[in-house]
Amino acid sequence: MHKILVHSLSKAFHAVRDGWRDVAVALGMAVALLGMGPAYANVDVNTADEAALTALKGIGPATAKRILDERDKHGAFQDAADLADRVPGVGSKSAANLEASGLTFGKPAAAPKATRKDARPVAKSAQASSQKPAATR
Repeated sequence: MHKILVHSLSKAFHAVRDGWRDVAVALGMAVALLGMGPAYANVDVNTADEAALTALKGIGPATAKRILDERDKHGAFQDAADLADRVPGVGSKSAANLEASGLTFGKPAAAPKATRKDARPVAKSAQASSQKPAATR
C-alpha cells in the first residue's frame, strides 16, 4: 500500500512540475483579468434616458421609468438623498449603491425663461421693470 501511495504522489509531483508553466500562465491571465475589473461609465441621472439608466447595475426598466417620470414632473435630482426621497422603491442604501456604480447628479438644468400665458417670451423691458424696487414717498 505504501508503494502505491509513494508512486501516486511521485506521479502527481511530476505532473505539477511539468505543467507548472501552464498553471503559471493561467494564473497570470486570471490575475490580469481580475485586476482590470468592470469598467463603469458615469451616467448622469438628470440627463440619462431609459437605456442609459438600465445599463447601471441595480436599475431595471421599472425603476428607470419611475426615475424618468419623477424627473419630468418635478425637475432635476440634487443628490442621492433627493433621489431616494422622491423615487418609490429607491432607498438611501440603493441610492448609495447606484452612486458607487456610476450614477452621477450633474448640474441641474437652468430654470426656463419666464413666459406669458400666450407662450410668447416676456420682453426684456417688462422683466427689468418688474425687478425695480417700488418708489417710496
